[in-house]
Amino acid sequence: MRKNIRLVFGVGINDADYQVVIYGIADGKDKIVWTCPYYVKWYSMLRRCYSKKYQERYPTYKGCSVCDEWVVFSNFKRWMEQRTWEGRQLDKDFLIEGNKLYSEGTCVFVPQKVNKFITIRGNDRGNCPLGVYLYKNSKKNPYVSQCGGGSGENIYLGRFSTPEQAHQAWLVKKLEVCEDYLIEFKDEPLVHKGLVRIKDKIQYHIKTNTELTSF
Repeated sequence: MRKNIRLVFGVGINDADYQVVIYGIADGKDKIVWTCPYYVKWYSMLRRCYSKKYQERYPTYKGCSVCDEWVVFSNFKRWMEQRTWEGRQLDKDFLIEGNKLYSEGTCVFVPQKVNKFITIRGNDRGNCPLGVYLYKNSKKNPYVSQCGGGSGENIYLGRFSTPEQAHQAWLVKKLEVCEDYLIEFKDEPLVHKGLVRIKDKIQYHIKTNTELTSF
């Protein structure tokens, strides 16, 4: 190992035997012209776990960590090279809900549309359940239900008299989309496994008529 190596975010060891970032001159200024895609994923993972500034913006990453093997860049790169990763996000809790450790046994590269499908957003819904927002200009059936299909579109599901009814409509649609993805990714064991977990959770909340708050 090289002496006096500068640790990335205080823990990461960049042991690459090549230049992971290449600079060039454009319009008379130094600019990055290429960055190793393996390094980008590795750096982003470390930032989520060990950058206090990043965690101030995204507090859900507080308490997350990277396994001992993966703090060494070459080990992570070797694992990544054996995976389908282009256009995908590295996910630590797709297979195991609530998991906080980035490691070979817990992580999977999730297709972008599947990642969007399971992303929880609170925009404009206030205290309403997931998939529901209150349409204040209407006294009759004021609770609107809509579901993101994963490809960026919002699917309008109707208006309901209670937030519980609207949330159930959202769950039913989420289940339908999940089942479509199970067929699409049936030949990818890890992605399929994560989707089965999510399907089971959605079905549980439909059956028990309870609120789903996370995937």
